[in-house]
Amino acid sequence: MTPLAERLAGLIKASSRSGRKQEDHPPAYGPMSIARAFPMLVLTLGLQSVQAQQPLAPPAAAPATAPQTPAARPEWRDTDAYPFPALATTVADMQNLAHAMQLREFCANARVPDDFVRERLDRFGAMTGRTETCATLLDY
Repeated sequence: MTPLAERLAGLIKASSRSGRKQEDHPPAYGPMSIARAFPMLVLTLGLQSVQAQQPLAPPAAAPATAPQTPAARPEWRDTDAYPFPALATTVADMQNLAHAMQLREFCANARVPDDFVRERLDRFGAMTGRTETCATLLDY
């Protein structure tokens, strides 16, 4: 048995909270023991992987190229016929929707100062790339 498995087995036995003696328990191989040990295993492996990472060296100087715009994309990358947008686009739309809903609450609440609302609308406009007002939030 590996040292990690021995430690996890010891934790499982120690986490028993019933008043019965340890001999009364069935072997610690049932689904409850797995449910208790799995989070510990994930945490341990996660910490080991974080510790094993080395800082990345800066990338070599590559020639600066402008990102391709949709119009400059090659024909084989055409996605106009896709019935649904890309996952990243959907995620961005959902985040914008949540942000817009919160801003709509700020706009509707008379107790929220106008300067605060204007600042939040300007920040949201910087993220969306358009001028946002309380009325334009209805587009989301």
